[in-house]
Amino acid sequence: MGGTAWCYRGGPISAEPRINDRIRVPEVRLVGPSGEQVGIVPLAKALELAQEYDLDLVEVAANARPPVCKLMDYGKFKYESAMKAREARKNQAHTVIKEMKLRPKIDPHDYDTKKGHVVRFLKQGDKVKITIMFRGREQSRPELGYRLLQRLAEDVQELGFVESNPKQDGRNMIMVLGPHKKKTEAMAEAREAQAARKAERQGGTTADAAAEEPAEA
Repeated sequence: MGGTAWCYRGGPISAEPRINDRIRVPEVRLVGPSGEQVGIVPLAKALELAQEYDLDLVEVAANARPPVCKLMDYGKFKYESAMKAREARKNQAHTVIKEMKLRPKIDPHDYDTKKGHVVRFLKQGDKVKITIMFRGREQSRPELGYRLLQRLAEDVQELGFVESNPKQDGRNMIMVLGPHKKKTEAMAEAREAQAARKAERQGGTTADAAAEEPAEA
């Protein structure tokens, strides 16, 4: 065989920082538990201070020269970081594009129904793709679709804006409306409204129960 083949047989490389006796450098730049700069100290001294404070020595910047280490409660730090990440995922806003299809000669009742859906989507913080579908001779009257899209944009201008102007796409004409309100704001308002309704229901139940109690003689 010509040459030596190297094969890594270890487990997956950990993304977690090195702590305490897993840190293998002669000296570190030490940061105290409150963020104060202690300075460059021998590793043995840093570990000694960690024991005195009953904390962990955590390597927070491994590529620095010397590496930066901080005194902290690593277990508490990991727990709080996990909780923050969970909350961030919970509140994460996923951009959603809803679609609404209309005909150029839509009747007033259908228009109001479709507009109601668009209003609901915009209130939820979602974008709305409006598609005007032309059939037969309607294709020779693109101005009908353009006027309808303009009318819809004006009717919902308090909730949304024209993000993408009307443009012809084959037999269709498309316009995209964007919400004034961010998705995260809409989600927060929805949660507040839900909590308010729940509190109102609970308050009404308590009031009904109090009204049913017999008066003392």
